Amino acid sequence: QVQLVESGGGTVQTGGSLRLSCAASGIIFGSNALGWHRQAPGKQRELVAAITSGGSTNYADSVKGRFTVFRDNAKNAVYLQMNSLKPEDTAVYYCAYRRLDTSVYSYWGQGTQVTVSS
Repeated sequence: QVQLVESGGGTVQTGGSLRLSCAASGIIFGSNALGWHRQAPGKQRELVAAITSGGSTNYADSVKGRFTVFRDNAKNAVYLQMNSLKPEDTAVYYCAYRRLDTSVYSYWGQGTQVTVSS
């Protein structure tokens, strides 16, 4: 069982920055990925950024060059540094975990709200 707890959300003006954190606990072993997803009102949840246990990353086109995902394997933590925030980045952001032998994220955090005001 893996537990994920996000923190760091809040309200920021356009152009501002936020850093989200996700603390993972429980059984974490083998090759895995930690991903940040977001869901805005009335929209489907989308993958924003992900990082594998080996350090490989991928980003949604909409955040490339603005967001950076990184992790501290010793602390079982993953972070999302968000710069140059836009109103369209407003959403609930979720941390999620999956093993690399599947494409399905099997554990999710409770989410943290990010609001970007214009």
